[in-house]
Amino acid sequence: MSVLNIVKMGHPILRKKADEVSFKDFSNIKKLVSDMKETLEFIGASGLAAPQVLVNKRIVVYRVNNNRIPKNAGFSEVPWTVMINPVIKPLSIAKESYWERCLSIPGLHGKVPRYSNILVEYYDLNKKLIKHEAKSTWAALIQHECDHLDGVLYPMRMKDFTKFGFNDTPGDISEELKSNKNSIDPLFIDLVNQWPQKNN
Repeated sequence: MSVLNIVKMGHPILRKKADEVSFKDFSNIKKLVSDMKETLEFIGASGLAAPQVLVNKRIVVYRVNNNRIPKNAGFSEVPWTVMINPVIKPLSIAKESYWERCLSIPGLHGKVPRYSNILVEYYDLNKKLIKHEAKSTWAALIQHECDHLDGVLYPMRMKDFTKFGFNDTPGDISEELKSNKNSIDPLFIDLVNQWPQKNN
């Protein structure tokens, strides 16, 4: 296994639609999936799509640890999940906005409209078709990673660029915490807690 290099915004592969994985190739991607997991563990991140590591295939690897779940999210820890050729179906018309970061856009965060309830279908490494619902920040994470498979980065989804900023200046998150703390991913609460100017 090895830690993979993650390409940054501006690399052409991040703007391409990824190719589907054929059944005959499932056994050939096991090392890639293992390396993607190791990369996420090394960085301490939640999700990674294959195009971010220069593989133009429709593969996502993610997990949701307890320390990334908002208090009122309504779901529990999600173990390591491998999604091959995932398809998302919204279960609601309205969208909610979630704070997001991206390994391919280091140092920045933004507030992104996402469906708060989705149905996701994908194949696992055993070629089994999996279907389940996801909600809240879990649903947002899945949408974020699957966007990479279609050449979409989260700023392209944003409607309000006043909510786009640097991680070391999380002023808008700080303001939102005053009224909406239980709905925010603890990762972003940590950004505010580490911000030396939060009390100024």
